[in-house]
Amino acid sequence: MKKDEVEKKAETSVKTREETSLTDADYQRNRLFKKGILYMADEKLEEASRSFEMILRTNPNDVDAMLKLGYSRFHLEDYSEAMRVYDRVLDIDVTNSEAWNLKSLVNYEKKNYAKALDCAEKALDSDPTYGMAWYNKACYLSMLNQVPDAIDSLKRSIEIDVKNARKAVKDKDFVNVRAEEGFKNIIEVVVLESLRQGYHTIGSIVWTTFLSKEDALKSLNELILKGLVVKNQKRQDLRAMIDVYDLIPEIAKKLGQKKRGLLGPKTSKKLAAPVKNLKEIGMAIQAAKSSIEQEDVDKAIESFETFIDPTKCGEQMIEEFLEEHREIRLYKIRLNDKGKDFVIDNKRKMLEFFENLEIKVTKKLRTSVPQN
Repeated sequence: MKKDEVEKKAETSVKTREETSLTDADYQRNRLFKKGILYMADEKLEEASRSFEMILRTNPNDVDAMLKLGYSRFHLEDYSEAMRVYDRVLDIDVTNSEAWNLKSLVNYEKKNYAKALDCAEKALDSDPTYGMAWYNKACYLSMLNQVPDAIDSLKRSIEIDVKNARKAVKDKDFVNVRAEEGFKNIIEVVVLESLRQGYHTIGSIVWTTFLSKEDALKSLNELILKGLVVKNQKRQDLRAMIDVYDLIPEIAKKLGQKKRGLLGPKTSKKLAAPVKNLKEIGMAIQAAKSSIEQEDVDKAIESFETFIDPTKCGEQMIEEFLEEHREIRLYKIRLNDKGKDFVIDNKRKMLEFFENLEIKVTKKLRTSVPQN
């Protein structure tokens, strides 16, 4: 055999070993990451921490593993370790909005509201569309008794995700701002959303919004005075009449009112198909991952719309995976705004997001499919 042929085969052999080694390393890393996510889903946070720590032994700069490790330590109330991990992330990428937001929560738990506010503001400097950072900023401002700014930040968070309005209603951090007119308007948004979802009686509205009966009635009366809601009476049984509240037709059409019974969802004679819906979400995840891998912006936006559109997977996503639904909406906004640059800069993060969603969907499928 000629010398150059021997050298060529040796080079090929070395290259193959290197590629295999890299593939094995990626496989091990992804296996540990998914294992850690499953432990988190089962609230086995010590085990989750160990999985992410094993990843970091091989790659100390794996930001996603660090964020998950910090999250696990935070929920174990190991705040000093969580803070140390988030600081490591920020040493690598000072613009990481998630690390700043999570760091703000550590300061909040330590009752250092001024530092928490500073971290939330840095998160928003990096990502002005980060709804949860706006919400947290509103909480910290409320705790610091900066009432007008707290209301403004809360409104910004609700513009990004209307579900933050309902969360605010029962959040004790807003005790300082409840008497403000701006907060009363937020309560009205919550009541309107409950009516839009088809809850018409005072009992069902209180149950779905977590409002007190007094606050719910005050808000309903204000909405009636503003001409947005009407009150009627319907017979509940042979003896009693009850008050029912409805959006006026123009508002119902604009908001897209759902049809339900007096006390909530109407039961259908035909059962829903959760397994089929979950499988459709699984197929949508594959399409999304493929478009991200190919860095195809148009296909990515189209695939994201599948998760958002209520006639496709949107309704199931809201019911089962609300946080992920919010995140996909934000991804779509950023893709429309920044195009391919956003895909390139966030490719790994988005792929891991959809891998984590795939794990959750798979887990739900396991529990949804009847066992023989």
